[in-house]
This record gives sequence, structure tokens and C-alpha cells, in this order.
Amino acid sequence: MIDDDDLTMEAFILENRNVASLTPLMSPATLHERLPLGTAEAAFIDATRRDIGAIIAGRDPRFLVVVGPCSIHDLVAAREYLGRLRALADEIADRVLLVMRVYFEKPRTTVGWKGLVNDPHMNDTFDIESGLTLARSFLLELVESGMPAATEALDPIVPQYFGDLISWYAIGARTTESQTHREMASGLSAPCGFKNATDGNVQVAVQAMQAARSPHAFLGIDGDGRTAVVRTRGNPDLHAILRGGREPNYDAAAVEACIAALGAAGLPPAVVVDCSHGNSAKDAARQPGVAREVVAQRAAGQGALIGIMLESNLEFGNQALGDDVSQLRYGVSITDACIDWETTAALLRDIHAALG
Repeated sequence: MIDDDDLTMEAFILENRNVASLTPLMSPATLHERLPLGTAEAAFIDATRRDIGAIIAGRDPRFLVVVGPCSIHDLVAAREYLGRLRALADEIADRVLLVMRVYFEKPRTTVGWKGLVNDPHMNDTFDIESGLTLARSFLLELVESGMPAATEALDPIVPQYFGDLISWYAIGARTTESQTHREMASGLSAPCGFKNATDGNVQVAVQAMQAARSPHAFLGIDGDGRTAVVRTRGNPDLHAILRGGREPNYDAAAVEACIAALGAAGLPPAVVVDCSHGNSAKDAARQPGVAREVVAQRAAGQGALIGIMLESNLEFGNQALGDDVSQLRYGVSITDACIDWETTAALLRDIHAALG
């Protein structure tokens, strides 16, 4: 038996027992001061958020296309992609609203590279302050070029650092059921889509939308990085995302079932189809076929189909992230496989024509 006289508080490690270190991080306000948003750019973001909200509500007849790399790992290649997409956006703007997919955080099923914010040097150094700086800087480039940005809301603290630059969010299949992410989405300042669960369960997304439209109070941080109680109003600009599961769910019957579930829950009948993941059986080459079938449904009168998501890069496919990042092939994804630019441009022009 332990003699109490021999014990001191120093003998116990009751907090942070499994934490190796704690590194202070600059506040969101500090990053905003270093990389400020101009008035004209702020007006652009506000306008594109309103446009997407109008598409969700059925007031804007344009088709929403969220397109771009599965994840951003090479800013040089990302800038080249941005330049090409920006030029095409003007060409098809009367019927299609293009939003560039700019994903800086990647959820992992087990372990792996977590994205530019978490590990910008791709070497497990986790220089998050540099990652946040690079991410905000690139988003400013998008906005200054006139291209709206889309991203996945994964870490609940990150939106404080560059949420003012995002026009559309997604909540992923792994996190749609998470109360933390539903609460976070209720306070996001931009439209947001919820994906069905990885097994294909759409009701999870419907319940998430019901939760995120409601006010919440939860722990977070303020602009100065201080822990705060965050009280939200609820996000009115929400929609479902069909991303497939054990089986694809982009066919007319699956879309109708999703619309019915949204209606039964008192939610807007607004559905985006993710042409990748379960809907393409993780085969990037199938994405154009999925997209064309969805657009055919829209052209035939299914107005609740408001858009699609595409994983696209400069080059086709993907590659493994090895120990030597200098050996990575330019313009090739290091996460999910993507369609190449030529295929993307042809597909987007076909979508524009089909919606005429």
C-alpha cells in the first residue's frame, strides 16, 4: 500500500500525458493583418456567396460546378490550374457557375498526409503556421483573380484563419455525423453542403442539415485566439451532396429519394452530386460519365439537381507521396486520382452546351 506521506502532486501526470509538445500559434487576427482582404475582393466573395445561396434556393438557374484538385500540395501547379479555370469560367458563365476546389485539409481513414495546412512541407514537420499562411495567401490570389473558392471544413479552428475567403464549404462523409461539425457549419458564413455517409446513408446528411440550420452554442476561439463560447444563428444556405457509398447514388431514383427525404424534413430540395468517390467507384476515368448523366437529368427538368463536384488536376491520376518530394510528378494529385485538364475543359464545355 502506498504511503500518502511519500506522495506529491509532481508524482502524477494527470494532464497531457500523451502530448509530446504544445506550440503556440499566431492568432487569426494576426494572420488577417499580415494578409488582409481588400474591399473589392470582399464584395466579390459576398456576391458569390449570395449567388450560390440563390442557386440552392432555386432563384438562380445556373448550374454549380465545384471543380479542382482533390487536394492542393503544389502551389505552382495550383496557380497554373487556376489560370486555366479562370479563363474557362468566363466562357461558360451564363449557364455554369464555376467554383475552384481548394482543399487544404484531408481527412484520413487511418494515417497519411493531412493536407497543406497541417504539413505544408510534406515531411511530417507539421509547420502549421506556415501552412495557414500559404493557404490564406493562395486564397487571396484566387479572389483577386475573380475565382470563388470551395473547401472542406474539417478542423473547427481553421475557418477563423481564412473563412472570410471561402465562397462554399463541404462537410465530408466522415464528419457529417459529427456534432462538432454540425455546430461549426451552423456558424459558417458561406453556403455549405453535407455529404451522405460513407456507406451511402443519406438520412445522416438530412439530419446534419436540420442541425446546422439551427442555432448552437459551443467552444471555439475568437479572432485573437482566445477560447470563447461561440453562439451561432444557424446556416440557411445548406444542401445535400450525394457521393455514393456501397453503391452509386446519382441515378434518377436515388436523386428522387434524396429529394423526398429533404422534403419530409422540411429542407430545401437542393442536391449536388459528387462525381468522384463512391459514385465513380474511385475510378477517376468514370467521373465524366457520372457528370453527363447528372446533367442530362437536370436538362430533362430535375431542377433540384443544382450542381456537381469534380476532382480534376493538370494531369490524370494520382501518385504516392514518397520520402523525396522533389521526385513528385508535376500536376498529379497525391491524394485521390483526378481527371486531367483537357478532359475537364471538354466536359465543362459539354455541360454548358447540354444546359442550353
